[in-house]
Amino acid sequence: MPIADGAETRINEGLSEREAKERLLRVGPNLLRNVRSRTLLDIVKDTMHEPTFVLLIIAAGLYLIFGDIGQGLFISAGALASLGLVILQETRTERALRALNALAEPHARVIRAGRTHRIRASEVVPGDIALIAAGERIPADGEILSEQPITVDESLLSGESVPLIKFATASIRDDFSDQSTKAFAGTLVVKGESIIRVTETGPQTQLGRIGASLISVQSEPTPLQQTSMKLVRQLGLLSIIFCLLIIFVYGTVLNDWMGGALAGITLSIALIPEEFPMVLAVFMALGAWRLAKKRVLVRRGAAVETLGAITSLCVDKTGTLTENRMSVASIWVNGNFHSATDHQSDVATVLAVAALASPVHPLDPMDIALHQATPSAATDLQVTDSDPYSEHPLEPKLLAVINAWRRHSDTLLAAKGAPEAIFEICRMEADLRDRLLKIVKQMADEGLRVLGVASRTLSGVAPNDLAEPTFEFGGLVGFRDPVRSGIANAISTARRAGISVYMITGDHSATARAIAKAAGISVGAGVINGSEIAAMTVADRRECLRTVRVFARVMPEEKLLIVQALKEDGKIVAMTGDGVNDGPALKAAHVGIAMGNRGTDVAREAADIVLLDDSFISIMEGIELGRRIFVNLRKALIFITATHIPIAGLALLPLLLGLPPLFFPVHIILLELAIDPLCALVFEAEPGAPNSMNQPPRDTKITLFGRSELLLSAVQGSVILFGTLAIYILMLRSDFSPAEARAAAFITLIFSNCTLAFAESAEAGTQFFDRRRMVFWAILGLVLLAILIILMVPSISQIMQISAPSLPILALVSASSIILGGWFGMTKYIFWITRKPVPIDDKP
Repeated sequence: MPIADGAETRINEGLSEREAKERLLRVGPNLLRNVRSRTLLDIVKDTMHEPTFVLLIIAAGLYLIFGDIGQGLFISAGALASLGLVILQETRTERALRALNALAEPHARVIRAGRTHRIRASEVVPGDIALIAAGERIPADGEILSEQPITVDESLLSGESVPLIKFATASIRDDFSDQSTKAFAGTLVVKGESIIRVTETGPQTQLGRIGASLISVQSEPTPLQQTSMKLVRQLGLLSIIFCLLIIFVYGTVLNDWMGGALAGITLSIALIPEEFPMVLAVFMALGAWRLAKKRVLVRRGAAVETLGAITSLCVDKTGTLTENRMSVASIWVNGNFHSATDHQSDVATVLAVAALASPVHPLDPMDIALHQATPSAATDLQVTDSDPYSEHPLEPKLLAVINAWRRHSDTLLAAKGAPEAIFEICRMEADLRDRLLKIVKQMADEGLRVLGVASRTLSGVAPNDLAEPTFEFGGLVGFRDPVRSGIANAISTARRAGISVYMITGDHSATARAIAKAAGISVGAGVINGSEIAAMTVADRRECLRTVRVFARVMPEEKLLIVQALKEDGKIVAMTGDGVNDGPALKAAHVGIAMGNRGTDVAREAADIVLLDDSFISIMEGIELGRRIFVNLRKALIFITATHIPIAGLALLPLLLGLPPLFFPVHIILLELAIDPLCALVFEAEPGAPNSMNQPPRDTKITLFGRSELLLSAVQGSVILFGTLAIYILMLRSDFSPAEARAAAFITLIFSNCTLAFAESAEAGTQFFDRRRMVFWAILGLVLLAILIILMVPSISQIMQISAPSLPILALVSASSIILGGWFGMTKYIFWITRKPVPIDDKP
């Protein structure tokens, strides 16, 4: 919508914060629609369609109509409790997803009160002065103000695949009919950078009028979730078949069709592992939330499954290994080195030329450092306009930026870039080039990032190709970007974890070598330039990557070659990137990692995860958490499968052996109420093993839940099944009543499951009462309280058809439960204390 008050805002000042807030209140957020999360009603509806809940309702109805009213009411109460538990877990998951959506919201750069701010795109308002650049999506509709044309991909709106060139209008006014002067929300800047004045936001934009469906992308289930849903459907079908079989046996053999229906429903409830999809949803959502707290934002759920398997980590230098906080450290002019505070005329001129070759509103740390270091007065370089009228952007064939500025009587061409590129446009003689390259190497050996600076004064307008004239060399500027605190330890951790770290940078090889040494990355095999990588054969490239860890002067297309070579060598590759051209490499990697602070929208959309602080340390923390999530999820699935074996077996075997039924639906309900939070909450919160980052990455050929996990589940479940069945049979044969035998077996089973949960989840070496394990102790306390109430309250005991056993029997049951459920934990512990430690090579 047009600006209601019609106030003109100066481009360099933008709106004030007060004006922006008032307009945000007046026109609303810059959103096409509010993303609707699942409400409480949605969760209830979804839960009521679950097979287990439906079976519980059927069982309750049968008891209320044809059977025991008390049991019917108890089952109904249990179904409601189960519903409440699911709602509690689902709402926690939804809160985590909402927090992730807030972090994933796109951002925009605007000028407010004369300063550049990075704000949420939803906070952009009409009248804002927004900065856009190649690789970014335009946050709102607006008019283009910069004279320099930009190229925009508008296929999202028009379906036209050919990018369009956009121009600024000759005069600034509110109404534009020419579409070539308008920028539209959601479209992608392919080339160039510009300034726009926002005119419409939210539903009033072209994208908003067409429909929000263009941008609403629903996340698809991960392969693991699809596999689990398939397994649940198969077991659901199997449970129906068993249910019908039991009903038939009861009806034909015992002439008890009603008892058969209740027994069949009980077995069906016991067989369906409805926890599988719930546990996966909880782990994926809360796992992504925990990663976000480590400043790692997951954009695709499958990345959570892959993080812990990474074997090769390719990272950029600037901002990832370093602080991305550039400062001008040294200037070389006319054969002498100077500090940034030395403002003599020749130093000031070099800094001023370099600043004029930078964007007026800088975002790159080096450009910001140049503007900050440049003296406010450089009289011989005064320009008449606030923006250059022509630009030569950075290109692979010429790694330099050239800006053309109008002055009173002539044109100034200001250039900065890689020293080799500056030497090229200066048409420098070989001898001088060689001498200057030695100076560049000297500066780079000190860890400085070096830019060359040159200029040219023209009497008329600049030519179309700004690199055509011969430039006059000005000097060299060295920037220092300190290595992040803790990087050396993080690199050491990666090495111990079996992860090869590759530093890939566009910097000079000497600079790359110095930073790699400071970070603890091996430089023993030398530093390879990107052009050398491109010239190698595929086999030579693979061989090179087995020893070399540092690569300099690398272009984005050469990043892709590195990723492909590592993948062909069987590595699981993670690649960081931030530029438009990094998209192919990010997509090719198993895990693409985009920079959240300095990355483009193209890089973020191509990546699987986004680093919110661009830090290597966050990557390592994410990998450690990814390993923990994978291991705990595998344990949870093993536990779920193991617990369903004794539940199903004890519902069926007593009938086949001619014994009184051990379980009724009320018992299944109580077991499910204990198992659900155990598998979803206890395993998710379980701390990782202390030595998890001293182990090599897992083999991706090993599935999360394969034959070995199924076999382990079968063994664990069978031990509890036959141990509990033995107690039940011994109690019956020892002249105990069926109610006492049922009570002993039921308590054995539920305590065994609790013990198994602890034994399965806990890693040897972790503290027994770790604060992150308090969820388990809280659930165990609630289970003990529930058992005590059942045994002590006669009316509840009657509904459960159990009778409180004597203290000696309770002691026997408790000891048996610890053995039946805890043997696996003791085995793990013995193995842990007896195995020989593996020596760790922690040298780069």
